[in-house]
Amino acid sequence: MQYVLPNTRRPIVIVGAGGIVRDAHLPAYRIAGFRVHGICDLEETRARSLAAQFGIGQVYRNSADAFRSAPEGAVFDLATPPDAILPVLQDAPEGAVVLIQKPMGRNIEEARTIRDLCRRKRLTAAVNFQLRFAPAMIEARRLIEAGAIGEVHEMEVRVTVNMPWHLWPFLEALDRMEIPLHSIHYLDLIRSFLGEPCAVWAHTAKHPSVPRLASARSYIILNYGEMLRAVVTTNHGHVFGLRHQESYVKWEGTEGAIKTRLGLLMDYPKGVADEFEYCTLEEGRPPEWKALPIEGAWYPHAFIGTMSSLMRYAEGSAPTLPTSVEDAYRTMELVEAAYRSNDAGGTPIVHD
Repeated sequence: MQYVLPNTRRPIVIVGAGGIVRDAHLPAYRIAGFRVHGICDLEETRARSLAAQFGIGQVYRNSADAFRSAPEGAVFDLATPPDAILPVLQDAPEGAVVLIQKPMGRNIEEARTIRDLCRRKRLTAAVNFQLRFAPAMIEARRLIEAGAIGEVHEMEVRVTVNMPWHLWPFLEALDRMEIPLHSIHYLDLIRSFLGEPCAVWAHTAKHPSVPRLASARSYIILNYGEMLRAVVTTNHGHVFGLRHQESYVKWEGTEGAIKTRLGLLMDYPKGVADEFEYCTLEEGRPPEWKALPIEGAWYPHAFIGTMSSLMRYAEGSAPTLPTSVEDAYRTMELVEAAYRSNDAGGTPIVHD
């Protein structure tokens, strides 16, 4: 998959040196030929380790130092936990170009404050909802927009995996976990394909294998009216081996269907191979599924897409910013609505 790259590849300054930066941001930027000028982290040894591994010339003392000392025209890549976004962003210079890690804060109140701060500082800011840019999602969008499967009437995301949550210790301190930290990707993806739902039903639950996490399983139904069904089902505690693990996105339309496996989440972080299949209905012939080779994967290639789209918008070569803070706020509103639905507890059953 070839991404449309910016005409001018701005220097990148990364705030945060955790696993996502090591496994996705930096490999993606290396593939794209982007230059990472500097990096910082609360644990300076981590930043220095990644700087040595990826040939980054500058290690800053902290985010304020990074903002103050960055080269002109830099893109600031804020790869921090959600509670750190706002305090870091407050030090960003006026008019800066910023890519913010998802989620956009811990809750809708923080998301609103982040949005308003970006407006006030005139930041060109996007949120790193990179699943939209995964090669398989780009190919699915191309087929759907070309009319290959007709009018889409169903979109389903199903994840049944064994996620090693211990890799991210900060998650245990969050009072909301699975939806804003994981299923948010799927909610944002569905919005990007189907637009805004009019309502949501949701339930998110703990898992006995990770009792300290606020939740590790969710079921979310989006209401798009009578003829369009959209659903997200996640279970991150399937500890019974790969045989029955699942991780896929499926679209069904009036003339065909598409199903793609997100292999990254199975046996994470090693992952398994992605798969992409499609089926088109032809009169007089039985349905036949065909495999389509896809170059690249969610990690790290989708991270090229979010950074490229931001750079292109900032330089004026792209008219829109797909994951802008304004659009990302809509996804945060959907997350908030899912929690309101969860807290309501459903419709009580009446027993005569």
